[in-house]
Amino acid sequence: MTVRTRFAPSPTGMLHIGGVRTALFCWLYARRHGGTFILRIEDTDRERSTPEALAAILDGMQWLGLDHDEGPFYQAQRMDRYREVIDQFLREGKAYHCYCSREELDEMRAGQMARKEKPRYDGRCRHRGEPVQGSSPVVRFRNPEQGQVVVDDIVHGPITFDSAELDDLIIARSDGTPTYNFCVVVDDSDMRITHVIRGDDHINNTPRQIQMLRALGVEPPVYAHVPMILGPDGAKLSKRHGAVSVLQYRDEGFLPEGLLNYLGRLGWSHGDQEIFSLEEMTRLFDIGDVNKSASALNPDKMLWINQQHILRSTPEHLAQFLKPQFEALGLEVDDMTKVAAVAKAQQERARTLKEMAANSVFFFRDVTEYDPKAAAKHLTGETAPMLADVRSRLTALGEWRAPAIHEAILAVAAERGAALGKVAQPVRVAVAGGTVSPPIDVTLEILGRAVTLARLERAEARASGDAPGLA
Repeated sequence: MTVRTRFAPSPTGMLHIGGVRTALFCWLYARRHGGTFILRIEDTDRERSTPEALAAILDGMQWLGLDHDEGPFYQAQRMDRYREVIDQFLREGKAYHCYCSREELDEMRAGQMARKEKPRYDGRCRHRGEPVQGSSPVVRFRNPEQGQVVVDDIVHGPITFDSAELDDLIIARSDGTPTYNFCVVVDDSDMRITHVIRGDDHINNTPRQIQMLRALGVEPPVYAHVPMILGPDGAKLSKRHGAVSVLQYRDEGFLPEGLLNYLGRLGWSHGDQEIFSLEEMTRLFDIGDVNKSASALNPDKMLWINQQHILRSTPEHLAQFLKPQFEALGLEVDDMTKVAAVAKAQQERARTLKEMAANSVFFFRDVTEYDPKAAAKHLTGETAPMLADVRSRLTALGEWRAPAIHEAILAVAAERGAALGKVAQPVRVAVAGGTVSPPIDVTLEILGRAVTLARLERAEARASGDAPGLA
């Protein structure tokens, strides 16, 4: 059997990390078994579906690298197919028109509750022979009244439902539009889905969907309902916990592979291993290894895993994700070789690419002010001659490379009988505006000869009191 999985988000809200983990598990299972991963957009709720949410889903999936083999398919474009199956069910007696009014249904359920019975539709229109004039009926699926439905769930094990407890589900509203559970059934049948991997909030939908699939003459797929993600406090995940659009994680400087690694480990494990490439997860992942219990979001662990991926990435790979971070700061960055060099210099110091970009602005924008405390300590009358010596030696360098720059600064320190840091730190404040940067020789190599010398000259003037106007 060729494995066919599907991820079916609804564009009524943003793609958040709970949905991303589901998508990841579907994608991994299909890739692990050489199968097909399908993207389906469940957009039948026309009032709540928005173009912005749809764009966020598609952009998020692209950023994550969870490429689909088929689709995206849109339910809104399949209405004729749904009506065709509804008509088929009506002809075959597998569905019927229900003319019950809202008041009638409310009265029925009130009576059931008064008798301490489970509120459910009692099937009173199952055998109605004649239509009710002036009424727009819904269509209900004629659920089998006897027997049981067993959901042989990969994650939770067998779950048994009595057919008598499943009332006759509405599959078409009075205006003719099909309902969610029905559309899912037709889609899973038509798209030959073999494995449905989704959140365990769908478990109660599953027996009804199985009954409708059997009514279509289709063998139901294998189901795996994964537990939800909780907030750090154990409560349902909300916006304050991180239930935000996945694109916000992109904007906050997460690498897609870092986020996917964290979400993959949230409820799944392979021994004690914490850091996985997407290739490793694909090779090792099995949906049967997913835990039954819910997992809590841990922001610190998420940042740590992202940092580990930054450390393990090539500078060139980091550069493609770092460039948008600079652009978000209003910087025009065209030299990708320089961006990669900055990434290499900074990758041991940043948990996110946003943080990396914020600490690297001076590489792409002129220093117009100095950190006051740093300037007060390192740009003084005593350091001005030292800055002049450094500038003189750097001017004479033949090769502008970090080793040569290091030797030049080391020579000035030796001449003055000072530790290397006593020279490097004023130089750092001069070129970066503060006391934090990558190693000074690497920093100057990336900045280039002309920029370095110009900034040293200006800092020297500031230290000697010749440029009081510069902060």
